[in-house]
Amino acid sequence: MQNHDHFVETLSAESPEMEAFGTLVDLAGAHAEVWLTLRDSVTVGDFVCIATPLSQTIAVITKITEAGAETGAHARIDMLGEVLHLPDGRSVFQRGVSIYPRLGARVLPMHRETMRDIHTRRERRAIALGTLALDPQVTAYIDIDEMLTKHFAVLGTTGVGKSSGIALMLRAVLSERPRQRIFLLDPHAEYANCFEPDQMRLITPENLRLPFWMFAFEEFVDALFRARPGVDAEVNLLAQAIMTAKADYARERSGPGVSLRRPGSGGEGGFTVDTPAPYRLVDLLRVLDEGMGRLDNRSEVPVYQRLIARIRSLSQDPRYAFMFADANIGGDTMLETLDGLFNLTDPNRRMTVMQLAGLPAEVVDSVVSVLARLAFELGLWSAGAVPLLFVCEEAHRYAPADRHLGFGPTKKAISRIAKEGRKYGIGLGLVTQRPADLDPPIISQCSTLFAMRMANDRDQAIVKSAVSDAAESLVAFVPALGIREVFAFGEAVPLPMRIRFDTLPARFLPGPAQDMKPRDNAVLSPTDIAAVIARWRRAGSMRETTESLSGDRDEDFQNQNNVPIMAPDRRNGASQPGAVRQEQAMPARSRVETLRDDDMMPQEFSALQSTLLRRRLF
Repeated sequence: MQNHDHFVETLSAESPEMEAFGTLVDLAGAHAEVWLTLRDSVTVGDFVCIATPLSQTIAVITKITEAGAETGAHARIDMLGEVLHLPDGRSVFQRGVSIYPRLGARVLPMHRETMRDIHTRRERRAIALGTLALDPQVTAYIDIDEMLTKHFAVLGTTGVGKSSGIALMLRAVLSERPRQRIFLLDPHAEYANCFEPDQMRLITPENLRLPFWMFAFEEFVDALFRARPGVDAEVNLLAQAIMTAKADYARERSGPGVSLRRPGSGGEGGFTVDTPAPYRLVDLLRVLDEGMGRLDNRSEVPVYQRLIARIRSLSQDPRYAFMFADANIGGDTMLETLDGLFNLTDPNRRMTVMQLAGLPAEVVDSVVSVLARLAFELGLWSAGAVPLLFVCEEAHRYAPADRHLGFGPTKKAISRIAKEGRKYGIGLGLVTQRPADLDPPIISQCSTLFAMRMANDRDQAIVKSAVSDAAESLVAFVPALGIREVFAFGEAVPLPMRIRFDTLPARFLPGPAQDMKPRDNAVLSPTDIAAVIARWRRAGSMRETTESLSGDRDEDFQNQNNVPIMAPDRRNGASQPGAVRQEQAMPARSRVETLRDDDMMPQEFSALQSTLLRRRLF
């Protein structure tokens, strides 16, 4: 980890009230041993300083032992950084130690003002998340730029306050960064209450619209075969049929005699099987049916029949309506889908909570893969025009350490954000209660770790391997952390520090929806039970038809653009990605003119005008 110089305004020398409590008697690299002369004045976890002619070495006590009646108590300290005294009279803090103290040097407790100045990074943008656990009068600040651009992870067992800590962080990020977009995967439907309704877009399985043609080929195959391995013969037929259907639809929209092939491109009409270009489901079935009719060897007919049956079964399953709404009507809704997912044109609603609970279990991995891939490719093809943070709760489910578990494309999509996302303004936040089960190369890309209480040795080993050698001993404190306490390591903090998260107001605490919170009494009314049954049934059928979802429009947005883009979210009034019938949409030329009108969208979205075209050309 690289050093970050940080100027300290208040730095006292050895003040009369700061009495030395020990003497340095052993020194070895980043560790040292102190003979304690005042054993009752310090304990493990305390920060101390050791003066040198040109600096003060900052260290933390990690162990205290009784060495005997004659020699007294000894303490082990780990040196973390130093405050250098510059010739101009200023003092600057940096990680690491360049000037080591001498044996016999006096060891003093760190002055509160010095600690406050080190943790208050005035020259860098920072967010306050709480206070130091050892000194509640010192505010704990996190460098927001380092945390977001170089990724972060929140690790801890169940019930220690991870969800409320995540909500606290994301609310602070939204407040500090006016252009930041955040996309949060919410597998347990607990974050809907954590944000103001006018700053959040809530997407549920009921109002999600993710057209089937926006799935990459592997993702579509995984959904088609219900998370089981695909049949090779059917998969090969499907690949060719998809490319033909895309080319046929593009040719129909462009007019006869128009060639869509780009020099050097492969596939039908210049399309590959993964090109995010629209096509109709009826065209895909027609291509397969025509291919079956041209067969010379009738023994291959069952292969076509099984594939056609799978496609029809999936498209008619009401649980997959988010993929196949208006599948046979056509229309390029990619712009509207991206805008609905990532809030690209809404300057106020910059937070998206994607509730995964209620989606068919066998398609969740595919959906997460699509969302993570779209987030990365949006940043890639827009050259990072809009900063986006992708937060993945229960990350070990989607990027497991065991290569035999999980869905390969999902892990690949998250890994790509971790390795390359910072180049394109895409940050990654990982949240897990089982860090040992999370892919190590992915977690190693997170430059800031927030470690909450963990008792499992394997989980602690993952944290220990991810922090610097000087801070390694502090991992031993992790099993003893209290509720809402966290050890922060890495680039976003000047020193490893034990933080107590601030308390969120009760109305913003994570939990179930307001209308389904636990009752004070143990008896449910018939109305309560009816609401439970309605939710239960919604997981297996579409509660509302596409027409009803598209019936009410966001009037302000429609008046500006004259394009009915979103289906309303009836729970919070926010618009959501919705199906747009072809006969309701504007002509293509009119849409392009609207997209190029800079007065209709925030400045950062203007850089995305050619993103979709660029993505499809490659």
